[in-house]
Amino acid sequence: MQEVTVVIPNLNGAAYLRPCLESLRRQTIDSLPVIVVDNGSEDESVSIIRDEYPEVTLRVLEENYGFCRAVNIGIQMTKTPYVILLNNDTVCEPTFVEALTEAIKKYPDSFSCASKMIQMQDPGRMDNGGDYYCALGWAFAWGKNRPAGDYCRRRKIFSACAGAAIYRRDVFDEIGLFDEVHFAYLEDVDVAYRARIAGYRNYYIPEAVVRHVGSATSGSVYNEFKTKYSSRNSVYLVYKNMPCLQLLLNLPFLLAGFAIKMIFFLKKGYGREYITGLWKGIRLCDRSKKVKFQKKNLGHYLRIQCELWGNLARLGRR
Repeated sequence: MQEVTVVIPNLNGAAYLRPCLESLRRQTIDSLPVIVVDNGSEDESVSIIRDEYPEVTLRVLEENYGFCRAVNIGIQMTKTPYVILLNNDTVCEPTFVEALTEAIKKYPDSFSCASKMIQMQDPGRMDNGGDYYCALGWAFAWGKNRPAGDYCRRRKIFSACAGAAIYRRDVFDEIGLFDEVHFAYLEDVDVAYRARIAGYRNYYIPEAVVRHVGSATSGSVYNEFKTKYSSRNSVYLVYKNMPCLQLLLNLPFLLAGFAIKMIFFLKKGYGREYITGLWKGIRLCDRSKKVKFQKKNLGHYLRIQCELWGNLARLGRR
């Protein structure tokens, strides 16, 4: 029986699709279902898939609905207990799918397992070794730009980067899919946060290796689009997932975190975009969108809060 399906969201990724899909053809497991959800590409993406990869299930959307809706559509199309989300600008090692599938089966308390993402241009350096989230309201990739050989041990993480990670399909039924309000950026931290509230864990699996170009869709590490959506979503994520008491407890840290980021983006020339994003994030703070507090999850909230404080120390040694 097939256990896992790969879902790839795509937007104008013609330059990257062939290496990505070829690497999936070389996986060590047989008959791997692959779904590509195209977000209204205007390049040759659709024709490449239709003409050269008949084994791939293709869903074409009429316009760009964002990362979240694309992967949600893909997840809903799957019929397997596990689903791997994969960026189009990745190349997977042959044992990538097998390693992730075996890992998530090994940890019954897991919601997701993150892969070891290394840089395409410099495979000796890390791109992402799992994501952490701290009381400043910052999410950060563990190991970014560090030597890849230093990140070879499995460990618990706050969330998996949705660019190359495996998820339990039935947990989505429990906590909901990716929040489409995010459109893009921090959506993987949000869904992991909701899973953590429900008592699930997330793990980093270094045996699952994937090379990643990075910023292939947005075009650069810093740009107007990314700055606006990241700052907007950072406010929305905090308000949505933290009960009011936890928000008050973290407020001094959060205000400091937003202020530091604002100074950073002012220096980068994107101060206006960052502030605009913050304002839009505040406008998204609707009580109907908050995760409902349940007493049975109090222990999970306490554990998360300890991690938010503890992850402040990780900032200087990531």
